[in-house]
Amino acid sequence: MDIDQPAPEDLAALRAAFAVDDGGESALGWEAVHAFEAEHGVLLPEPYRTFVAEISDGSLQGPPEYGLVGLAELPGDWGDDGEGRDLGKPFPLTGGWLWEEDDGPYEDPEAVIEQVLNHGSIVLGTDGCAMNWHLVVTGPQRGQIWHVTDVGAMPFGAEFGFTSSAPGFAGWVAHWAAGKEWFDKA
Repeated sequence: MDIDQPAPEDLAALRAAFAVDDGGESALGWEAVHAFEAEHGVLLPEPYRTFVAEISDGSLQGPPEYGLVGLAELPGDWGDDGEGRDLGKPFPLTGGWLWEEDDGPYEDPEAVIEQVLNHGSIVLGTDGCAMNWHLVVTGPQRGQIWHVTDVGAMPFGAEFGFTSSAPGFAGWVAHWAAGKEWFDKA
């Protein structure tokens, strides 16, 4: 997974997966992507960066269940207007954590949960009921997809378990396009 250069095969697969969309009319263009990055102090990981610039800025067809939200948007069930979100601060986790079951190694678990929700990631969309998919844009997990719910957070990709698919945005979309269950591996 190269998060600095988009692989041509990844871009071709993304174009194919979203071929029934608007033919690229919703794509933001490079000027808007650069403005977003400058405003938030981040460099979006590839191939997502090229995807929103050239292919599509969101999609009603998914993934996830209720569609891919635009770059600067939050899912309708987010609960607030995104106040307190800071994409420039690093995403705090490097491994999955079910905070409903334990406090983890954290002195202040509630503060870390707030950081998981608000630091270093863009929200790609929701499966409903506050089950959101995040793309990490800052920190050691940059380029990884995380499933963040009201009970915990888990990274997506075969190397993390629970799925047989490749990590990152292209792997996540390919998994969805293949019609697989999100967690297809025990």
